[in-house]
Amino acid sequence: MITTHGVDEGGGKAMISQAERDPSIQIRLPGSSHSSPSSPPSPSLPRSKSTSQANQTFVQRISWIVLSVILRRRRRILLFAPVIYISCMLFHMRTASFDAGPTIHRRPAPGSVYRSPQVYAKLRAVIDADNATADAISTIWKRSYKGVEWKPCVNKSNGVLPESNGFIFIEANGGLNQQRTSICNAVAVAGYLNATLVIPNFHYHSIWKDPSKFGDIYDEEYFISTLANDVRVVDSVPEYLMERFDYNLTNVYNFRVKAWAPTSYYRDSVLPKLLEEKTQVLEVFVVFSWHRVIRISPFANRLSFDAPRAIQKFRCLANNVALRFAKPILTQGETLVKKMKKLSANNTGKYVSVHLRFEEDMVAFSCCVFDGGNQEKQDMIAARERGWKGKFTKPGRVIRPGANRLNGKCPLTPLEVGLILRGMGFNKSTYIYLASGPIYGGNRTMAPLLEMFPNLQTKEMLASEEELAPFKSFSSRMAALDYTVCLHSEVFVTTQGGNFPHFLMGHRRYLFGGHSKTIRPDKRKLAVLFDNPKLSWRSFKHQMLNMRSHSDSKGFELKRSSDSIYIFPCPDCMCRRNKTTATT
Repeated sequence: MITTHGVDEGGGKAMISQAERDPSIQIRLPGSSHSSPSSPPSPSLPRSKSTSQANQTFVQRISWIVLSVILRRRRRILLFAPVIYISCMLFHMRTASFDAGPTIHRRPAPGSVYRSPQVYAKLRAVIDADNATADAISTIWKRSYKGVEWKPCVNKSNGVLPESNGFIFIEANGGLNQQRTSICNAVAVAGYLNATLVIPNFHYHSIWKDPSKFGDIYDEEYFISTLANDVRVVDSVPEYLMERFDYNLTNVYNFRVKAWAPTSYYRDSVLPKLLEEKTQVLEVFVVFSWHRVIRISPFANRLSFDAPRAIQKFRCLANNVALRFAKPILTQGETLVKKMKKLSANNTGKYVSVHLRFEEDMVAFSCCVFDGGNQEKQDMIAARERGWKGKFTKPGRVIRPGANRLNGKCPLTPLEVGLILRGMGFNKSTYIYLASGPIYGGNRTMAPLLEMFPNLQTKEMLASEEELAPFKSFSSRMAALDYTVCLHSEVFVTTQGGNFPHFLMGHRRYLFGGHSKTIRPDKRKLAVLFDNPKLSWRSFKHQMLNMRSHSDSKGFELKRSSDSIYIFPCPDCMCRRNKTTATT
């Protein structure tokens, strides 16, 4: 018997040559520790099979010898094996072409793509034929709040205010209604700290580009006199204090208040600063009882909505009573309201107002995709960079238009607004007031809405160029005109969130017995509906009537602790009175 323990070059060669000469010798396979003789091959087996076994045996021997050499004499090579393997894989990935592989086309999720134009094209003939004589505007609001009627009950104080603890000067940032938030919150803080409020300064913003001052938008004298018995308000900081700060209010100590700060912060941090300075000033200027001024900038949303009832009273008084538009705005706004009521005389002066946010900056900020193609894409990139430099191009920032649409974050287009209102039962004779800035896409975008509602009006249609001239270059003053006309409409439709519709809903509740009379479309449901090519007009109308009914039921809502008092004035700014008691 011959064994294969010898793996050196000489022994290996001898073993191989002997195995070639005598096929009957048992070959030891890798991993075996002993050899044993095999029986002689059967003469009945085909010759080709013996040859194949011999060849296979030869290859196995060669492989085993090479492996043994590597294991015993070249162990260091194994240390580089992973590196060699990874290098080969990287080389293969770089040189291999993947273009030949199958292309996977994923179908967009339902509701993630803007297909409203296709839906309108399919349903247009049916919509035109469905022009019912009974307009929804006369029957839309049916709900009442459990037989209870709400009425305004903001009472002004009659007593004399105690000595002031100091001056508070705030800078209101943002657009018209964000500034309104700052003003009302400033009144509440000043009233709480027994401080004197300086008429707020409006911060100039690169988006709105409106240099208007407080007195250009609101009746300043009326504001001061209305609050006289509750909060001291002055139009400027006294001369002796301005002299201390070199007549520059930016030198005044500025509190950087966190957003939604609780009242305890103002009590524990702001008030001690006022009282501390009061003592120092009185030592030098004994003749003066007024002393210190502090500045809070920025001030939007710097006071929690969860505040004691006494502080909420100041907010109610400021927002619903003291803040009245300046006479030029008030007069022109009332003129526009009268014109809308006259035009809609067939509906007893009732009209629908729509707050449409489809201006270029809103479309850009939403990061949604519509039907404008490459031109729209380039316009939106330029608008984002112009208005929010670098915000949307930061590393790691991913824009997902489809997800935005599914989450209801895309602004409704004029076409979609038209479809919604027609589905809710408003016919072609309905007069609609459109509150909006310049619509992105202009006439092309507006055409479908005008086809469905030819009686649509805007402030530019209702007023002459001469009448609008004093307001046209000021975005906040133009927004104030829209606010006035929307406030007095029978139906208000909001298409996008924001301070404008929120303040309007609260103000309308204050005027209309607690009901906001506002339609709030569910944009998540609408995204899926408008992406359905098989949508029938009957099915769509059913969905819209349900949505209309839901808006009616949500017209009466009470404020919860964390809700905005500017949206939900009940019960802090309003009292309830039983209808049966009121009629007896």
